[in-house]
Formats: sequence, structure tokens, C-alpha cells
Amino acid sequence: MIQNVGSHLRRGLASVFSSRTSRKSASRAGNDSAMADGEGYRNPTEVQMSQLVLPCHTNQRGELSVGQLLKWIDTTACLSAERHAGCPCVTASMDDIYFEHTISVGQVVNIKAKVNRAFNSSMEVGIQVASEDLCSEKQWNVCKALATFVAHREITKVKLKQITPRTEEEKMEHSVAAERRRMRLVYADTIKDLLANCAIQDDLENRDCSHMVPAEKTRVESVELVLPPHANHQGNTFGGQIMAWMENVATIAASRLCCAHPTLKAIEMFHFRGPSQVGDRLVLKAIVNNAFKHSMEVGVCVEAYRQQAETHRRHINSAFMTFVVLDADDQPQLLPWIRPQPGDGERRYREASARKKIRLDRKYIVSCKQTEVPLSVPWDPSNQVYLSYNNVSSLRMLVAKDNWVLSSEINQVRLYTLEDDKFLSFHMEMVVHVDAAQAFLLLSDLRRRPEWDKHYRSVELVQQVDEDDAIYHVTSPALGGHTKPQDFVILASRRKPCDNGDPYVIALRSVTLPTHQETPEYRRGETLCSGFCFWREGDQLTKVSYYNQATPGVLNYVTTNVAGLSSEFYTTFKACEQFLLDNRNDLAPSLQTL
Repeated sequence: MIQNVGSHLRRGLASVFSSRTSRKSASRAGNDSAMADGEGYRNPTEVQMSQLVLPCHTNQRGELSVGQLLKWIDTTACLSAERHAGCPCVTASMDDIYFEHTISVGQVVNIKAKVNRAFNSSMEVGIQVASEDLCSEKQWNVCKALATFVAHREITKVKLKQITPRTEEEKMEHSVAAERRRMRLVYADTIKDLLANCAIQDDLENRDCSHMVPAEKTRVESVELVLPPHANHQGNTFGGQIMAWMENVATIAASRLCCAHPTLKAIEMFHFRGPSQVGDRLVLKAIVNNAFKHSMEVGVCVEAYRQQAETHRRHINSAFMTFVVLDADDQPQLLPWIRPQPGDGERRYREASARKKIRLDRKYIVSCKQTEVPLSVPWDPSNQVYLSYNNVSSLRMLVAKDNWVLSSEINQVRLYTLEDDKFLSFHMEMVVHVDAAQAFLLLSDLRRRPEWDKHYRSVELVQQVDEDDAIYHVTSPALGGHTKPQDFVILASRRKPCDNGDPYVIALRSVTLPTHQETPEYRRGETLCSGFCFWREGDQLTKVSYYNQATPGVLNYVTTNVAGLSSEFYTTFKACEQFLLDNRNDLAPSLQTL
């Protein structure tokens, strides 16, 4: 069940697609009926806001201030969260935001927010921002954002009702939201570990000191008094207002470095560590941590105190913002170097370099469309967390797709196929008399795969990355007329259920390692997205599903025998079932930890 490139993909599957025409037509008819029933469907948590950009909303360049945009984003998202929760909500965090376009005075900002998934007392809200020119009727995507809100009642403990996704998009967002939540919970530790383990090449000594700007010159400190207009109906300061103040001092710091008007391009995650109320004084501090060729990182910190005599200040928020300076053609200009202050300044300088690498890795792996990501992404400690996230998220999104078509069924083993853009995917499904946690543990260790899958000749554990992620080197026998056997370097990421109804997940994808380069004795194979999901169907009863997304080719036994549920498929999957049955009592102590 490992992917491979086969030149006869379409020809080998033609019989499948032709033989399933009647089934597909019936399915389409059913879908049409469902669409008719749901005509005019709108997510009950969806909130839309449209704002005309007036001169009072703009900066010195006549463009919408990002601070003002953040206030509108936060307000729209809060309204969506409260629509679902039925009670007041506060901003807990805002994920990384990348701004694709600026918005000019006279244009309209359209913001749409809806709850992707609710957990116990928190929920993820997805936000889309677009701009519209009323004269030309052109529209642009400005940014996407993900915010976490926490429901808050004064007397009773909040237990949010679950979201029931209906459309394919909602199902995908709902599924991936659990993985994103996992990322947020370990965010601070992840950044700390990556900074500690990431080797950064420092060229401070080689830079031209005559063109350096002392970092202290960019330092900004400002104080704001929280007044009733800055707070919500509970008296807590609007998260969007705090973010707007942070953007203001960061812009001043960036301007002091470049002596020009900078443009904010990206914001790293906002995480609110505590609330502030009307009457608080907020001290906002900003400084340029590092300047690169065309961009600079500004660090911002927010502290709160109640009375002037207070010696202890509460840490409310911190963030890192990336600015550029654009010329008349909207091209980034060269920036002067920064000279950090000894001690903490040099630490911030080096950490900014590390964060830039992490940010680029994260944006590349997490933000790219799946069709744009190469099959084998280089693995290293600086991107391991985000590569694992992408591995699991890709499988969850594949599972959530609506247009799977049943191709054949033999003895309650079902084969589904899916045509999507340039991918062809297949999905095997069966119900086994084994507990879901047992099946999950048995199939998590790829070293046992050769016991039931003859297409895995040998499996070597290369690295146990952490409790949930491991890298394996797999060899497979020669197939399809090739004389050389294949080998693969595979990242296996496993996840336990986040909520009742969630599956256990084992996600597989190819990575590249410097220690395991392609060798003459093997043809290097690659897998883009594959893995297992396990759903509890009852006591000691589990639905086992295997998914595989193929790029322009698939193992030859797939392309030539997929019609009618090939003996290769059936035999391999039944062998998997027997393996689970034979070993279901082997892992009793391990199950106590799940």
C-alpha cells in the first residue's frame, strides 16, 4: 500500500470509472436532492461585517491601518463565537496572519467569521478578509485568520455544544481544528525548543558597521489608559484594541530603523496571557530585534498595572511583527543593519534569526496548498512540529471529502475511489472485532507491517522523534517489471481522539533525510498522503479505514487490479484484519495510557 508512479494510471482505472457510472449518477442525484433540501444553507454561527474605509481609518499612506483591521477582525470573530456560545466570549489567541494586499481609502472591507469547532469551553473561529473596489467591482483576498475564543459566564461553568459540520469545507475545517488546537497548546514550548536546538549562522562581525543602526534607537514605550469604549460588555479590554495598540508601537519602532513608512506583512501568534479591565494602564514596549535584507522583526510586549504605585506589572501579551519597506513599484527595499545591545539585545537578535527560519518553514509547510508541496519535504528539528501537523492535517482533510464513490465490495471489505484535481485516491474499509485503541497501537509501529503486508519487505526505525512521531526506512520488492526494489523514508504521525466521535489516526508521508539519501540499489519511492483511521463502532468493534492519495501514479497492482476489488487489495487488507485479531491481547498494559 505504498504509493508509486505508474504510467498506466488512467488506462488501468478506466474500467472502474466506466463501471461505476450508474452508481455515480445515483450518488449525484442524491446529492442534488440534499442540495435542494439545504438550498440557501448558511452556517448558523456565520457573521459578516462590511466596512467602508474612511480617512480616519487609514495610515499616512492612505491605506487601512492594520490596527483598525485587527479591531474589526476581532469584533466579527467575537460576535460569531458568542452566537454559538450564547454567552460572552473573550479572545484567547490569534494565529499567525499573513497580509497579502493593502486596502485603500474608499474601498470596502468584507469580513466573514464562523466557528469551525467547539471544544469544552473554547472554540476556533475562522475568519476571511477581502477588499472590494466599488468602482471597478474588483475584489482581493487580504488575509485569513484563526482565532480562539473562550466562553465565560460569571456563575455557571460553560460547556459548549458541539458543531455539526454540513458542507465539505466545514467538515475539513472541523477535522483539522483538533490538530491546530494541539499545536496551540504546545506553541510556547515548541518555539522554545526550536530556538534552543536551531543552529543560526551569525554574520554580525562581517557587517559594515558604518551602515548599522543601534537597536536602542528603535525602542518605543507607550502607555494607554483602558476606557469604557475600549472594553466589551463585561468590562474586559477588547483583544482587537490591544492588538491595534501593539501594531501602532511596532510601526513606530520599524519607522525609526528605516526612516520611512513600513508595511506590516506578517504577525506571529497573539496569545493573551491574562485579561485587562477598564481602568488598567497598559504599557506597550517595542524594539526592532533584527533587520534582514528586505524585512525586519519587531518585538512587542504589553504589561498592565492598576495603580501608579504598583511595582508588579501583569504580562498581558507579546508578539513579533514582520515589516517591509515598499518602493513606488511595491517592491521591498534594502534595509540598514541593526546593531543589537549587548546581553538581551544580542539574544533577541539571534532569536529573531531563528524565528525567521521557523516562520519560513512553517509558512511553507502549513500554508502551501497541498498540490504545491513536493512529495518529500526535508526533515530537520526546526520544522518537525509543523511537518507532523501537515502530515496529520492532510490525511484528515482527505478523509473529510464528500465525493468518495464506492467501487466494489467483497465480504464486507469496501473499496472507494476519489478523483480530485490531479490526484486519484483510494480508501479501503472494514469492521474488525478488535478495540480501536488496540488496533491503533498494533498498526502504529511500522516495524510490524511486514507481518501482514508483503509490499513492506523490511522496516527500520530511523528516529523516534517524540511520543507520537517516528521516521522509518522502508524497502519494498520490485514490482511492475522493474528490476530494482524500492525504498521509502516515511514520517509516521499518530494521534489519539480529541473528542468522542473522533478517530484514532496514523498518518504517513515521505520526508528526506541527509543520512538516508537515494542509493543505486533501490528506486526511491514517495508517498504524499496515506494512513489509517480507526472509529469505535461498539464494544470491541472498530471500523478500520486505510487511505492513500496518489500523484500521477500508483503501485502497479493498484492500477491494473483496482476494478472489482483486486485480489491484491483484498488479500492485503484481510491479512491486516487477521494480524489485528491474532495480536489483540498483546498490548493490554499499553492500552492503559490511551
